[in-house]
Amino acid sequence: MNLKAQTASENKLLAAVEKLRLGMISGNRADLESITSKDLSYGHSSGKIEDYTAFVETFASGKSDFVTADFNKQTVKIAGKTALVRHQLDAKTNDGGKPGEVHLGILLVWHKEGKDWKLFGRQAYKLP
Repeated sequence: MNLKAQTASENKLLAAVEKLRLGMISGNRADLESITSKDLSYGHSSGKIEDYTAFVETFASGKSDFVTADFNKQTVKIAGKTALVRHQLDAKTNDGGKPGEVHLGILLVWHKEGKDWKLFGRQAYKLP
């Protein structure tokens, strides 16, 4: 996370990123829907791409089950109504009752819709 003094826009963006992180763990449909653009493109490190509906349903149904999710080494860049957030996702999962771990690089693209930041794009990639 950026430890420098943060603007109101950065604070609001970081609150949305945190709501995403917590929503991934809880699977709370309303929380996930509230911070996600209807035009979402959600890319997995495997190459699989999900839209808004598939993304929300995957977490809300428990198909993707994050027990923990830490966003480490996070950086933020805001340019007008667009923001890029990069981090390393370190998580414990329990997909289909099978415990696992995830260590991936993530690029989040956020777009300001009205006063709120909405997740517009996400791409995961394997770390070297």
